[in-house]
Amino acid sequence: MSYELRAKWLESKVHKHLPGESLEQKLEERLEEDKFIKFLGKYIVGIADHIGKLVLLFFQIIFWTFRRPYDLKNINKQMNEIGVNSLVVTSLTSVSVGMVLALQMGAASKNILGEPLYVGTAVGFSMVKELGPVLTSIVIAGRVGAAITAELGTMRVTEQIDALYTLGANPVKYLVVPRFLSCVVMVPVLTVFSNILGIIGGFFVSVYKMAIPSTRYYHDIIDFMRGKDIIHGLIKCVVFGIIIALISCYKGFTTEGGAEGVGKATTQSVVISMVLILVTDTFLTNILQFIGIG
Repeated sequence: MSYELRAKWLESKVHKHLPGESLEQKLEERLEEDKFIKFLGKYIVGIADHIGKLVLLFFQIIFWTFRRPYDLKNINKQMNEIGVNSLVVTSLTSVSVGMVLALQMGAASKNILGEPLYVGTAVGFSMVKELGPVLTSIVIAGRVGAAITAELGTMRVTEQIDALYTLGANPVKYLVVPRFLSCVVMVPVLTVFSNILGIIGGFFVSVYKMAIPSTRYYHDIIDFMRGKDIIHGLIKCVVFGIIIALISCYKGFTTEGGAEGVGKATTQSVVISMVLILVTDTFLTNILQFIGIG
């Protein structure tokens, strides 16, 4: 409805106005409401469009994953880039977290119970079920996810992806599948290393800082931790790896606007991946506990 038609409609309803309320004020209020509704509708439609494209990309990845030929050389290259080159930063993160966790748990239990108790249990369960998978995935999202988005985004704005279509190659199979498989495999592998190193970091603090016997720290973990607790964390790692690969590749494939667009897409990829990891962790924890895994 145009501005003139709205004005005529309001004039016909002028007798319903509150005392002292002008026609112009009523019209402006109505136009502001329409702007908000239009903005909200556009935002919701945009989100639904992105979700639909993400789902389509995911099904394309699954389809092309099982189609020959398999690009083992490219997969190996991506695993090296994602896994081996991320080992140092994830290791430093996990060791630091394990040491701080042991310090905090030891101090808290000493203040409450008079001596540091169950420090190994707290460190072990926290690293294996929550901190290991989440922190490792966040570090990989920041390092690897940004690199994937920037690389694919640059290929998009320089029309290299369009050239692949021209040459008869499928960009999803050639560019996305190796990165997707590498993330799904290497995120759990890196998390296992992070868990071990975090527990070792907590061990050194417990033994040499708080004078906890090494056998007690060891048995605090072994006596209480079960196989399904480890599976609990590994399932989360696989889901987080899927999130990182899917968001990074999607943002790279949909990059627009030249170099500036690549920068924006990279930032969005990292932020969205991190937020989704944290939100998904909440729901995954509830689901896995409900079905009896951890």
